[in-house]
Amino acid sequence: MIQGTASSVGKSLIVAALCRIFHRAGLNAAPFKAQNMALNSFVTPQGGEIGRAQAVQAEAAGIAPHVDMNPILIKPEGGMRSQVVVLGKPAGSMTWSAYQDRRAEFAGVVAESLARLRARHDLVVIEGAGSPAEVNLAAHDIVNMHVAAIADAPVLLVGDIDRGGVFAHLTGTMELLAPPDRARVAGFLINKFRGDPALLAPGLDFLRARFDLPVLGVIPYVPHLRIADEDSVGLEDRARRRAPAADQVDIAVIRLPHISNYDDFLALEHEDGVSVRFVEEPDEIAGADLAIIPGSKSTVADLRWLRERGAARAIAARAREGGLIVGICGGCQMLGERIADPHRVESEETATSGLGLLPIATRFARTKLTTQVRARIDAPSIFSGGEREPYELSGYEIHMGRSERGAGVAAPFRIIARNGVALEALDGAINREGNVAGTMLHGIFENHALRAAFIRALRRRKGLEASGSARPIASREQEYDRFAAAVAETLDLPALRRIIGLD
Repeated sequence: MIQGTASSVGKSLIVAALCRIFHRAGLNAAPFKAQNMALNSFVTPQGGEIGRAQAVQAEAAGIAPHVDMNPILIKPEGGMRSQVVVLGKPAGSMTWSAYQDRRAEFAGVVAESLARLRARHDLVVIEGAGSPAEVNLAAHDIVNMHVAAIADAPVLLVGDIDRGGVFAHLTGTMELLAPPDRARVAGFLINKFRGDPALLAPGLDFLRARFDLPVLGVIPYVPHLRIADEDSVGLEDRARRRAPAADQVDIAVIRLPHISNYDDFLALEHEDGVSVRFVEEPDEIAGADLAIIPGSKSTVADLRWLRERGAARAIAARAREGGLIVGICGGCQMLGERIADPHRVESEETATSGLGLLPIATRFARTKLTTQVRARIDAPSIFSGGEREPYELSGYEIHMGRSERGAGVAAPFRIIARNGVALEALDGAINREGNVAGTMLHGIFENHALRAAFIRALRRRKGLEASGSARPIASREQEYDRFAAAVAETLDLPALRRIIGLD
């Protein structure tokens, strides 16, 4: 089990790297995280919703994601409430106290999922959440030492040296753990190091002497990984990026308060000819070559934020001037004419006016649609660079709102299969002028042909050469290998195998 001194110390990526390392060694490995709080999620082949990090880890392990890998997913909604997803399906919107009332039930779900994974796989690599030393939450724990105990799993404790104070963080965490939990810690990992590892020698000696435990590795900081983040903490650095170069297309993604699945744009971020900025101010929207309203867990609340912030006016002005605007999932719904929520699924407002830039209306249902899809381009749009090619593309849907187009409204995509079942259904909408388009599909920019056409069109519109990147971006498989190699090079793998029991 991988636990950390705090959130965002790199637990998710280290689990992915270990899954990759053991997969390459011939083991049938699988990831597990009992309870994940995140707005970045993914859909399994069976149509269940899990945290994006566990889907990434499963891909690194060379296996399909499954709801047992993340049996409980908590998606904050605001107002001290969260949607709780259990075994891939919503179990309701709950306060913290309501969630705790069902703690015994959820702990049972966790234990059963873990048992099933252990029966199907040679090795399960477990990820903790936050820190195991949160003394105010220890009595409610079902994700850190509680899981280590029921699995009888040795724990590696990870600290992030890039944020400073790593030796204090590791030492403080150990000192705050109860003796039985401290005894489960089998070693330390220091993550995100930049520099000469020899500089750390006195600190590493201190940890070994104080706790009689090995430091199994000093993992280097690996820049520009094309591996999806678990939550929005990673957006802080990306929001502070420099202005785009003159030979780049400038894409402004509006950083909504409840932004979800912002990894939709990760492939675009790695293209040499593209600058992706996550922005909040209205004036940052006006000058971009393309503005995107991304997915949202709280569509109505984020729409209200757009209006209060002045961003709604900036988007409307941009549309009137012919500027390009795209909406994905919740962003697509916001661009429509109205949003109805008669069952108060997402907010207390039963009806809300949209931005009125797309001729669609959305109605929230009691059930969530979670599907993997195959689709084709139905009508040329911003997404396809104005092209209509016969290739297939893949993506996924996670939404409770069902959108309907007005008569004669063009749709950018035609879904041809959901969760492997053939069907035909139009997706999204394009306005009459063609400068505003929306889709309910996540993951579309992972499709190389569509992404290339999309970038070519943006570059032509800006007066640049149509060829975007001088080189193809790395595939996710290549990125898993790159990061796993960096981890393996600095990790004491023989010692780790002995700790796990693989020697």
